[in-house]
Parts: sequence; structure tokens; C-alpha cells
Amino acid sequence: MTALKAIYGGTFDPVHYGHLKPVEILANLIGLSKVVIMPNNVPPHRPQPEATSAQRKEMLELAIADKPLFELDERELKRDTPSYTSETLKAWRQEAGPDRPLAFIIGQDSLINFPTWHDYQSILGNAHLLVCRRPGYPMAMKEEQHQQWLDAHLTNRAEDLHDSPSGKIYLAETPWFDISATLIRERLQKGESCAEMLPAAVLAYIHQHGLYQAISEAG
Repeated sequence: MTALKAIYGGTFDPVHYGHLKPVEILANLIGLSKVVIMPNNVPPHRPQPEATSAQRKEMLELAIADKPLFELDERELKRDTPSYTSETLKAWRQEAGPDRPLAFIIGQDSLINFPTWHDYQSILGNAHLLVCRRPGYPMAMKEEQHQQWLDAHLTNRAEDLHDSPSGKIYLAETPWFDISATLIRERLQKGESCAEMLPAAVLAYIHQHGLYQAISEAG
């Protein structure tokens, strides 16, 4: 069995330590040697990003330049249609073949809403789900049928993720970093410091390109 490959999607608008640090800890917990960061272009579940695809790509490159755990995949940035995880993972599975273990990393908030995702039933056919725990979110699904689905796929054994190509849901005890892209954008608009929330190179890029800044009124 070849090494487990994990994929981590999102808008990363901008990328910050709340994205990177839990995944680094997750990698240590379950023995990941590589995490593919896959920014999306047209997220189907949230507002469109403020930064352009090119800018978010460049910020990610700066953020992971000294982190060999991560590599960047641009395939979703090049799509003009909504970035559905189910379709992306089908493509990953076709490339990897039927036997390679694949996993998709999400937060606990996304797990609770997972049954609302496009063609969600197909996702575990192509990958495992690695869930980063988040305080304050319930552990139970909203509907009994979805809870049964969760219970049927849960595992607390990291070995299961390496020994099978897909089909498991692993709840990782990762710490919570109280950082969000929304908070960073709000602080930048107010001219407040975000130095401890994201890599220095990313913050320098944001200032250099005037991203997320308050628009001053002429007058």
C-alpha cells in the first residue's frame, strides 16, 4: 500500500495559522508525509473570495515555502465552475488508481453540514475524511439517518486510514486556533495588527498589494 495522501481545500482568503497549524498537528498524529493544499476558485457554499485566484495562490506559496509537509495544487483555481469536492475527489481517485489511500481534510463545522454537500454520498467512496475537532460544535448529526451514516464510517485507528483506500471518518484531536480569515480581513480594514495570525511573508504581501484594506474616500 502506498503512502496516504491528504488533500486540504478552502478559499484561503487569506491563508493563516488557523489553516496551517491544526493540519501540521494532524499530520504528526496520523503519520502524514504530504498534504496537498487545493484552493478553490468558485466555492459553492460561501461568498466569493475578496482576493483574486492569483493573489490567493501567491499567498499560499509564501505561506508554505518553508513547510515541506505542504504542496500546492492549482486545478480548482483554473475552473470557472463551482468547486464541488465530490467531483474533485473523483478526479483524484482516477489519477491515484483504486488502491492508494486518499483523504480529505475538513473542520468539524463542515462535518455537521456534510450531508448538504453536492453528491456527498460519493465522497467516502473515493477518500477518507479527516476531521479537525472544533470546540463548541456538536458531535451529533442533525438527522438520525446522517448520524447512522457517520457511526458506520467512524474510526479511531489511524492505521485504518493507511490500510484502506477510502471510506473512513477520523476525528482528530487537534487544538483550536481562534483565527479566521473573516477576523483578519476585519482587523486589516480597521488598521489593526494581525501579525500573530498569519505568516509574516503573507502579511507583507497583503500590505504590498493593498488587500483587504479600507477604501479611503476622496474628498
